[in-house]
Order: sequence, then structure tokens, then C-alpha cells
Amino acid sequence: MRAVTREIHPDDDPLVFASATDPLVWLRRGDGIVGAGRPLLPLELGGGNPASGIPIAELWRLIVEDAEVDDDVDLPGTGIVALGAFTFDPRSARTSVLTVPSLVVGRRGGRAWVTRIENLTRPSPRAELAPEPYGPYWPATLGPGTLSHEGYQDAVRAGLAAIDAGEVRKVVLARDVVGTIPVGADLRRLVRVLAADYPDTWTFAVDGLIGASPETLVTVSGGRVTARVLAGTVARGTDAAADATARDALAHSAKDLDEHRYAVRSVLDALAPFARDVRADAEPFTLELPNLWHLATDVAGALLDHASALDLVAALHPTAAVAGTPTAAAMDVIRRVEPFDRGRYAGPVGWVDHRGDGEWAIALRCVQVGTGPARKFAAYSDTVPVVAHAGAGIVAGSDPEAELLETRVKFRPIVDAIA
Repeated sequence: MRAVTREIHPDDDPLVFASATDPLVWLRRGDGIVGAGRPLLPLELGGGNPASGIPIAELWRLIVEDAEVDDDVDLPGTGIVALGAFTFDPRSARTSVLTVPSLVVGRRGGRAWVTRIENLTRPSPRAELAPEPYGPYWPATLGPGTLSHEGYQDAVRAGLAAIDAGEVRKVVLARDVVGTIPVGADLRRLVRVLAADYPDTWTFAVDGLIGASPETLVTVSGGRVTARVLAGTVARGTDAAADATARDALAHSAKDLDEHRYAVRSVLDALAPFARDVRADAEPFTLELPNLWHLATDVAGALLDHASALDLVAALHPTAAVAGTPTAAAMDVIRRVEPFDRGRYAGPVGWVDHRGDGEWAIALRCVQVGTGPARKFAAYSDTVPVVAHAGAGIVAGSDPEAELLETRVKFRPIVDAIA
């Protein structure tokens, strides 16, 4: 491949360059990257693909090792870039995707650029950068999924039974909501609402997976690795006094602090082979989002020479924050208790460049547009199915009704936006 990156005048809305029906987006506070033009390299793994036996980090190294890069900007996200969304469970029937767009529009720190990427073995006409006007607003319907409210509380009780039996110390259990949107809906409108309402999250769109995640899985830049661990949640209060009470209760909750410690330890253990001087804050802080409080801990270290962002994604996922502790046993409980395939929910989503740098989040507060073949055969229907998930960490002493209420709070960003 060959990539040429040149600086351009910053555009107020880079989303106008994305595809309306299949946007490729990574944004936070207006900075990030937007894929445009036709996909140059759509790589799918899993779902029976024989290439799935090769680690994704190794595949990426093979793809970019002979690349030509002409980069006048030299910022994170310039040069050759791929955006990806991976499944939560390697046994999922869905595929993981890694896509190199032929055009990338980027913005960071007041500077903007465009990258043109071409496949030298399969030359094609030069892709031109052209904005696409937004389509009309569209309606959506959402309703109960596979698990009813009572069914989810039963699932929590099954998780508590697994804890009592000594299988796990923590397990994260999710429930789903399902619905439809019109065929041909301009999905950039959903991305735009999420980016505006939740500017401090990672707003993403990759192969129909659209969301606004507050949880960084890992960031690699210039030899440094950073991560933010979120575990422990409470809804915001209805007024200032109630909000302060909710925040303080979370900060001193033994149940939530225990859950958080499991998550931090899992990240530290996973980073150890790939980084040195890895350190985490001694105590979590309370992270404020528009609709809830999280317990959060920042982790940082110096990357060893051989590692890339994709190596760390593979090592870190799944964290205790979205699976449980011990991880392998928690995954077994999830497969046994949850009556659905999570697909890419709670899986890694983000980007990687030819240097191995990248930003990856955990796909939370998200919706998958199109489930399985329905997305590819939408021409035969007036609507496209959508599914969203939300989960809660179950530990000893968890209350099924309280965990159900936590999932309701976590659904709010995507349910409100899609409605």
C-alpha cells in the first residue's frame, strides 16, 4: 500500500465526508478520524474464516511492512490507518472487522489532514473527497429483547449461584433490546447526536456498530501506553444534593470498590508482558458522565519495542470490567447464562496505524445496525434490525433488582439517541 497525507483547512463537521449508510468514524470532542471513499481493505475474521488462526496484530504487521508512507503531518492517525470492531467472544457467530478506507479525514489539536491510500497491486481510480449532505431524520422502534426484566433478574441469580459455588468472584451479565430502523437511514445522524450529547466519550461507527463508549481499552502513542478502567456505576441524582449523595455513595461502596479492584488488577496483569514501569492510581476517582457516575482508574506505562496497539488489544480483552474474574471461568458462565450472542458488544473498537499506534475503546453504549445477513439483504425489506446491550458486574451481595436498574441507566444514551 501507499499513503499520502497532506494538511487541509479544518472542517467544522468531518462527518459530512463519511458514508451515510455505512459510516466509518472515530471521534472525541471533535478530534479523530473519518473514513471516506470505498473500503480499500475490508478484513473479516471469525465466523469460520480460516484466516482467523493468525493473530490480528501479526496480520497487520504483514499488511503494512512494505507500505510506502508520505506524511507531511506526522500526527496520531496519519499515514495508513485501519478502523476495527472485534467480537466480545472469539466463539461468536459474528465476524471481527478491520477496514482500511481509501480516504481518511482527520483532525487533532486544531490541525486537519486528508490521507489518500491506495493498493499498489490493484490500482483504481483516484478517490475524491466530497461532502455528502445529511439525509432526513428517521424514526426507530426499540423494545424488549431475548431477556425480559424478570429473565434478567433470573440471570443475575444464576450468576450469584456461580459465585457461591466458587466458579467466579465476579461475572458481568448483559441483557438486550431489539428494534428496527428504516432501510437507507442516514446513520451519521445517530453518530452526530451521540458525539454532541457525550463529547467526552469515544464516538464510533464501524461496520454498523455505532456508539459512544466512556471506557478506553488502551491507547498507544509514541512509545507510551495508557488505559482507563471503569467498573462501578451509579445513576446521577435529580438535583445537586442527590447527585453529590450518589457520587459519595459510589466512592465508598464496598461492593463497587471490590468490583473495581478486580478490573484494575486484570489490566495490570495483561500489560505486564508488553510494557515496563506500569502504574495505576492508588485509589479510583469518580468519573462524571451526563447520566451516571463511574469509578475510574488511569493506568500508564512505557511500551516495549515489539508491541503494537493490536498486541495490547488482544492481551487486554476481555477485561474483568466486561467479563469477570477469573476471566476464563467468567466467560464460561456468560456463555451458559446469557441466551444470546453478544456479537461486538463489549468487544474492542478503535483504530491502528502503520506505526502500531492506536486508540481502542470497549464497545459500550452502542447499537449494532443489522444483525447477521439482514444487513446485507436489506433490499428485501423496508427495515433493518438493530440490537443493543447493557450489562452489570455481579459480585457476592449483588441485588438482582439493583443490577437491572443499572442496565436501564446504561441503556439510556443509545436508547435516547436512536429514538
